[in-house]
Amino acid sequence: MSKLVSEQEIANARHTLNLMKSQVTSGRLETDYMLRQIEKLSELMERMEGLQKSQTAALRFEALYNVSRVLGTSLDQQTVLNQVMDAIIQLTGAERGFLMLRDDDGNFKVVVARNLDQQTLGSEDFKYSRTIANLVVDSGQGVLTTNALEDPRFAGGASIMAQGLRSIMATPLRTRGNIIGIAYVENRIVAGLFSDDDLATLETLAGQASVAIDNAFLFSETDQELTQRVEQLRELRRIDLKLNEKLDPNQAMMFTLETACQLSEATSGHLGLVQDDPLHVVSTHHYPIDIAYQPAKLDEAYPQVLEVLATGKPLRFAFENRGIFIVPFKREQKVIGVMVLKREDAEITPDQQDIVERVVARASVTIENARLYAAVQSADRAKSEFVGIVAHDLKAPMTSIQGYADLLVMQSPNLEDRQKMFLERISSTVKRMEILVSDLADISRIESGHFYMDEIRIEVKTVVEAVKDQTTPQIQVRNHHFLEDVEANLPDLKTDFYRLVQILTNLVSNAYKYTPDGGTITLTAKRAKNGIYFEVRDTGIGLSEEGVRMLGTKFWRAEDNYTRSQQGTGLGFAITASIVEQLGSKIRIQSEIGKGSAFSFTVASMAE
Repeated sequence: MSKLVSEQEIANARHTLNLMKSQVTSGRLETDYMLRQIEKLSELMERMEGLQKSQTAALRFEALYNVSRVLGTSLDQQTVLNQVMDAIIQLTGAERGFLMLRDDDGNFKVVVARNLDQQTLGSEDFKYSRTIANLVVDSGQGVLTTNALEDPRFAGGASIMAQGLRSIMATPLRTRGNIIGIAYVENRIVAGLFSDDDLATLETLAGQASVAIDNAFLFSETDQELTQRVEQLRELRRIDLKLNEKLDPNQAMMFTLETACQLSEATSGHLGLVQDDPLHVVSTHHYPIDIAYQPAKLDEAYPQVLEVLATGKPLRFAFENRGIFIVPFKREQKVIGVMVLKREDAEITPDQQDIVERVVARASVTIENARLYAAVQSADRAKSEFVGIVAHDLKAPMTSIQGYADLLVMQSPNLEDRQKMFLERISSTVKRMEILVSDLADISRIESGHFYMDEIRIEVKTVVEAVKDQTTPQIQVRNHHFLEDVEANLPDLKTDFYRLVQILTNLVSNAYKYTPDGGTITLTAKRAKNGIYFEVRDTGIGLSEEGVRMLGTKFWRAEDNYTRSQQGTGLGFAITASIVEQLGSKIRIQSEIGKGSAFSFTVASMAE
């Protein structure tokens, strides 16, 4: 390290120079003295030169440190590239510079062009020495020329002559042992601007810049992949929602096939279901719908389908310049169907295969559930039709039984008490059967969608009187107190008179049946915001929270002894709740064990 030059030494050097100047001026030269002083001055200059180099190196190091800090502040590709180019121009003092990166075809393309004022150059200014750029790539080494116009290596270059290029430096950008680009700076006016130290600085900076650029590109690729994955998840979420909307198996399968073709860019597709005996995959859907070629059996049109059936794994291959992808639909590890996608003039990519498999995996569950739902719906319709037929066919023999029982009583006045008791039992049993058959017929009509309303204008008091007429005898037999709480001057209703009476009669019937003798039953009718509010309240045995949840389940009845002692089918409340919904309302239930229950609903009234 060079010894520091003191202020006294500098003052002495100035004094010596003045003495030498005076001797030269006076003509009194002392040769030995002059030589000694010159040597001292030479030594001083060498020391000062060394200090200057050390200071310059320190400044370069500081500048490189500051640049390295700047390069780590961003992961945005273009920001990093601009930072690198500005830092190189700043450190080298170049007039302008270019960053060239290798593209997908292996060629080097200018990605950043900046000048000393940190301005981006237009493409019309992308003029540099391609000879020097090619030499950097071929040799893998940095290149320096202080005057390209006179340098024998480049003087004859067309770009050198045309642009009058002089000071030029260029060095490769390397990451993981590969040249990914070129850092190139130049000055078209000043010759001798760059030195070997400048080239060393450029190479050092290029090493740091290469890492920063590579990190930015890796981050960009990762960010793009993440964005793509998020988009895929959003698309899958959208597909899930669409699939869950479709409980029709045909719609679900067609939507799945169409979606898979769009995601894979397939020009056509077929979907088929597995037939076990004999084993075939029978086509059910085709895309486009009007496609000319619609094979009846996919395993015969595409023999590879049999391999997919055997392995349960998807198969992707090329055939006659077409990309073919066969993917199985599986449910509980069993192949239930197969989809064949065909893409003209291109193969289906692994990424497309992946997204299609994800869609098919989701669709398999939906399609199987839709098929099961359709089967249940079909069985339910068959059950409803059967119940309707049975209920209708039972009415005639029950009417005959009731008629013959009444006829026996009328024509045999001298029957014994025991015989009368038998006839009464026959009559009561037939009445219970009539109620059950009527309930079954109502359930059948509701489930089949054939439950119709006959709306007419009616008065509330007429409805209340009809309910009282049908329930008063049973209420009196059980010694209950029946209370009416009907608001005066209620507006008329436009609804089905028979069905409204049926609802209130069922509720009152349940109230007197499940209230121990001597209880109180209250029927309320009053104005409400949305019409007329009806409520039936009792002081009966009440229901638990579980009982309230179960109420309305067909054929369900509470397990307590009192409930089991009362006649009932477990259908009445289910029918009542369904009819209330047909009227556009819903039954609200309040109940507490040992304190009673209240059932309420609202029926729209006519405008007053």
